[in-house]
Amino acid sequence: MSNVTYDDFAKLDIRVAKVIQVEKIPGKSRIIKGKIDLGTEQRDVIIGGAEFYQPDELLNRLVIVITNLEPRKIGGIESNAMLLAADLNGKPYWLTVNDSVPLGTKIK
Repeated sequence: MSNVTYDDFAKLDIRVAKVIQVEKIPGKSRIIKGKIDLGTEQRDVIIGGAEFYQPDELLNRLVIVITNLEPRKIGGIESNAMLLAADLNGKPYWLTVNDSVPLGTKIK
């Protein structure tokens, strides 16, 4: 693994968001479609780990997301952010903050 510079890290726009909508994707068992609220805007995202969690377990969860990745189509749906998670044997554990942090707050 190579090192990244602080300037490389500073290019990432990492923010607090809330999952406000989730739905299963027909024919997909490992991903679900979600919508996140960043305080000033909402975005569609694809969320992995559907084999471990029911969609309603993600609803209203505060998460940490990277907002400035290039959009990517996954399962035929465009994802406009990436939720950050710890990965333990393929199971995601989404990074979060307590509920006193406003949506859209920048992580640095």
